[in-house]
Amino acid sequence: MDWVSVPLQTDLQWSLQFARLPELGAALVLSMAVGFERQFRGKQAGVRTHALVGLGSALFMLVSKYGFADLLGTTGIGLDPSRIAAQIVSGIGFLGAGIIVFRSDAVRGLTTAASVWLTAAIGMACGGSLFALAGVVTAAYFLVVFVGPLLSRLTHPVGSAELQIEYRDGQGLLRDIVEVITSRQWRISRLRTGTHRTDPGYVAVFIAAEGGTDSGDLLDAVASVEGVRSVDWADDEDSSS
Repeated sequence: MDWVSVPLQTDLQWSLQFARLPELGAALVLSMAVGFERQFRGKQAGVRTHALVGLGSALFMLVSKYGFADLLGTTGIGLDPSRIAAQIVSGIGFLGAGIIVFRSDAVRGLTTAASVWLTAAIGMACGGSLFALAGVVTAAYFLVVFVGPLLSRLTHPVGSAELQIEYRDGQGLLRDIVEVITSRQWRISRLRTGTHRTDPGYVAVFIAAEGGTDSGDLLDAVASVEGVRSVDWADDEDSSS
């Protein structure tokens, strides 16, 4: 063995690791951006979950690409750098499945599960030094999540509205919310309350109303009630009740 080459190889390995830190940094920043949007909406998986998923995916990619470089050329050993990356795609499905909940005849958490899956892809892209693709996909995510509710408002049936409302418990806001709805000539046909699934200090209220003309105006009016944390269409696939 050439003992002189051992310190040189060690120095190269350390320099390679430090050179890959920008990939991890990019994955962390972009993943936190996606997670912040989810957390701002009060969803189950927030900044921490998305940041860990993106950062972990980037590290897996880097290990897949560079972690076995010292074994290349060794007799009897063959490496496929894509194997670890492929396992990330499969493994992230278990985390996403834990976020999806079926309750009250509706599926909840699909969008959040999809955002975690997308964050893993963003982390993998960063780990692969595909920064432009990672940035574009992150921007596309925000485009989708902000344009989606606007389209829902435009396509929501006239004369009916189903809202999912969240507010802090103990403030007596339900009376104010009902007053706002009825004052706009809406008639409440169904109302259901329950403790928020992930934030015990909050109440999740489902309200179905009929007879009005502008469901978008109704949603804005309820959202303007002081103390209400979030309002969304109850048939949205990612309601966090």
